[in-house]
Amino acid sequence: MAEHSGRTAKIWRDGAIVDWADANIHVMSHVVHYGSAVFEGMRSYETPRGGAVFRLREHMRRLHESAKIYELPLRWSVDELCQATVDTLVANDLAHCYIRPVVVRTGEEMGIHAHGQPVETFIICWHWGRNYLPHVQPEGGARCCVSSWRRAAPNTFPTMAKASGNYLNAQLAKAEALRNGYDEAIMLDIAGNVAEGSGQNLFLVRDGVLLTPPIAGGILHGITRDAVMRIAADFDLTVREIEIPREMLYVADEAFFCGTAAEVTPIVAIDKYSIGTGKPGPIATRIRERFMAVVTGRAPDTHGWLTHVPVSVAAGSK
Repeated sequence: MAEHSGRTAKIWRDGAIVDWADANIHVMSHVVHYGSAVFEGMRSYETPRGGAVFRLREHMRRLHESAKIYELPLRWSVDELCQATVDTLVANDLAHCYIRPVVVRTGEEMGIHAHGQPVETFIICWHWGRNYLPHVQPEGGARCCVSSWRRAAPNTFPTMAKASGNYLNAQLAKAEALRNGYDEAIMLDIAGNVAEGSGQNLFLVRDGVLLTPPIAGGILHGITRDAVMRIAADFDLTVREIEIPREMLYVADEAFFCGTAAEVTPIVAIDKYSIGTGKPGPIATRIRERFMAVVTGRAPDTHGWLTHVPVSVAAGSK
């Protein structure tokens, strides 16, 4: 296995730990033709006690909710999926990694109607560095553009579900941003208000108050977003979920992304407008530092966010 590869040795597949190479589906699988899958993204962090998964139960609950919305019969309970995640980490002898549970329609039938098609569940571990945006500038902030692609309108794709097909327009937004020399895209909703990044939620800071788009704005109900809001409350900071017009991006004192992969990533420029001083702001920095201290076990887990893997798992990831 190449040193730079993110691949790991084992994958959990519907109750069994299988070799990476054996976790295959057929080209005729329903998901290949029609995008019928839901998934989650989680991280396990290395702590002084070994590996610890951030908000495992909340992620698996959302996976269940996504499957329900898309009528994917998921036969594994939240508790069973949480245990399966720990089992997959143990099988791979991992403490620090990215984790991808995915529920897919497989089978070998043609046709958009999925009645009777089998549904399979996988849990995948992946070696992924902490910096989801490796091309971010050395001063530590992302340079973004407002995408020409909009988030789906209400009553089209259910954006509360983390579904594979929902990310087709996110791919367009991300590709457009990179093609034009930016690190990341910011997407607007159908009304032209701020929604989120291509795969991250978004916060602005104005006069010491955190602003973030509402769930009804076509955004994913982010679990890290919720964590940021709780950390802000711990710091006695006000958070307002409001519709944000595009121009508010340019006059914000600070801006930052958050998500499982992005963690908390400051934004220093949008459409070539400098945000605040053009460097990561103090509130984003403070929230990021607290978030990272909690997930890595350097600060108390007062919210009960971490699920620790058995101590038999190596303290260092392989």
